[in-house]
Amino acid sequence: MARGASSCRPIEFLTWTVFLLLAWPQKLLAAEADDLLFRSATDVNEGALRFLTETSAKAVHRHVNRITITESSLADGWVGMEQCHENLDAVPRAQVVYGQDRVRGIEVVSAERIGRAWAEANTVQLQDVEPGATLCVKAETRAMSRNGEASFNLANGPYMRKFLDGYYPLRVSMTVRLETPRLRFVDAYPEEQTGFHVWRRDTEVGYDALFEGELRTVLRFDLIP
Repeated sequence: MARGASSCRPIEFLTWTVFLLLAWPQKLLAAEADDLLFRSATDVNEGALRFLTETSAKAVHRHVNRITITESSLADGWVGMEQCHENLDAVPRAQVVYGQDRVRGIEVVSAERIGRAWAEANTVQLQDVEPGATLCVKAETRAMSRNGEASFNLANGPYMRKFLDGYYPLRVSMTVRLETPRLRFVDAYPEEQTGFHVWRRDTEVGYDALFEGELRTVLRFDLIP
């Protein structure tokens, strides 16, 4: 965990990237459903976080996230978010769920190979998702919180790809852009390891994760005196 976390107040995670499968596709996709159901009954992860070095899945569902932290984020906790979902599971109905009361201004930017996509309350609803579908949205999320007098946490998750009681491989890529000169990246949770790569350059920091189960992340920033 981030240094000094034991003396800090509990971290509030923002549930803003949960993808919930609601129903299985029909016709030609029946074989894919049968395969996933078989895995659910055998070797599918049941919730414990496990980082992966590789996956046998042909096309892993991926979240590509971009967060923008501004000077006002330090006062109210709201950050800008751009998020794209790639290689969505082919299903007749699905939804992307964000933390209620911690997201605002959800807008569907683009949707490819999806019959219909629309924002509804704290969700994005999807109909008739085809193989290889992509979805991009933007919004504001209250993901920043003060961590003592001189530092902040950016907490995200849980990220998951779930059907019934099983969790399936998911790749999450995050880029955080600092549009305030008063923050300096300090460390990340989980710590960097195989399957969870943390990077930084100039005014950006981010990570790339490949995993099964539920992933919660925290990036910690110090205020520059």
